[in-house]
Amino acid sequence: MSERTRIVLAEDESLIRIDLEEILTELGYDVVGAAADGATAVRLVQELRPDVALIDIKMPVLDGLSAAEQISAIGDTAIVMLTAFSQPELVDRANAAGVMAFLVKPVDPTDLRPAIEIARARFAERASLTAELGGLAEKLAARKAIERAKGILQTRFGLDEPASFRWLQKAAMDRRMSMDAVAAAVIADAEGDAST
Repeated sequence: MSERTRIVLAEDESLIRIDLEEILTELGYDVVGAAADGATAVRLVQELRPDVALIDIKMPVLDGLSAAEQISAIGDTAIVMLTAFSQPELVDRANAAGVMAFLVKPVDPTDLRPAIEIARARFAERASLTAELGGLAEKLAARKAIERAKGILQTRFGLDEPASFRWLQKAAMDRRMSMDAVAAAVIADAEGDAST
């Protein structure tokens, strides 16, 4: 059996919070923390690292949107916003804060599971894309370093492009280093020579 989805619930009205916690538990979710204000919600998310934070938009101490911004910056938790308000500026700000789903109160229990699961899926997709972009940026930086090092080898030793590439490949194999590490060494050596 798969692990239950862990949720931090933030709602300032205690009766609604208790009702939502009961509904979430009946739906098979694990409510690991409940808060009556946004600051406590942020603290609970930092401590408990839940899968989802279900947050009311209007709360004392720290409003739900500000809490969502801080939770989004932590980066481990999908956010579902609860609100009795549906003004476009609130929706825009929620979107900018990284909110993955939006539910209007009073919440219909049948809407909770779809909102939570969509938020989790969107969050996982965003995390995957972010990791992929990071990997592509590293590959691009390595490719640029290799191209620059090939240019240095061509200028210094009169090699053509295929020969300079083979030189980098052989140096990488001989030294048991990656080609981009060898390229960085060639670049650093050339920059050291240029400064003297």
